[in-house]
Amino acid sequence: METPTRLVIYEDNPDLRAGLSELLAHAPGLALVGAFGNCVQAADDVRRLAPDVVLMDIDMPGCSGIEGLRAVKATAPTTNVLMLTVFEDNDRVFESICAGADGYLLKKTPPARLLEAIGEVRAGGAPMTPAVARQVLRLFPKPAPVRAAPTESLAHLSAREQEVLNLLVKGYSYKMIAADRGISIDTVRSHIKKIYEKLHVRSMTEAVSKAMREGLA
Repeated sequence: METPTRLVIYEDNPDLRAGLSELLAHAPGLALVGAFGNCVQAADDVRRLAPDVVLMDIDMPGCSGIEGLRAVKATAPTTNVLMLTVFEDNDRVFESICAGADGYLLKKTPPARLLEAIGEVRAGGAPMTPAVARQVLRLFPKPAPVRAAPTESLAHLSAREQEVLNLLVKGYSYKMIAADRGISIDTVRSHIKKIYEKLHVRSMTEAVSKAMREGLA
């Protein structure tokens, strides 16, 4: 039997925290091991509860979510942290990514997409809602009008892998890519794993950044 994904929530809004807790506590394959109104004790919480994924509100009293993110990553670098926010704040997006965030979602994200994002981040992806993905793309320099020849790593991508990478750059989720290309989500995951290997990257953010630098998108 597959080991469930252990989750911890940091959210200062009690109603939202209760709603997230109810959703995640009853989702197949997930185990909610903690839900807190602040992240002041995040380092101790992570050591004690050993979560696989942390959902971190970016704005909390006493200790911001970005400070909490840094504490989690310093204590348990392999723990995945998904940031939750109300607004697509460009500065906050950039600061979160620099601090090691593994994904960035709006609080209004539908429950089904949130559950999908948890699966994506566990599979090595970096889930973002399309609106946030557009903000991230604005952080990268625009490619030159005349595109350079593809690097060796990009040249080794198959036509389908280039299609999938291009959709990642546009902010598509795994589910959206599967629907757009008429393939299964497992096939999408397989393509993305090969893309990471060929580009020598470990996350969607790195893959998107490299694609932008090389003028693929």
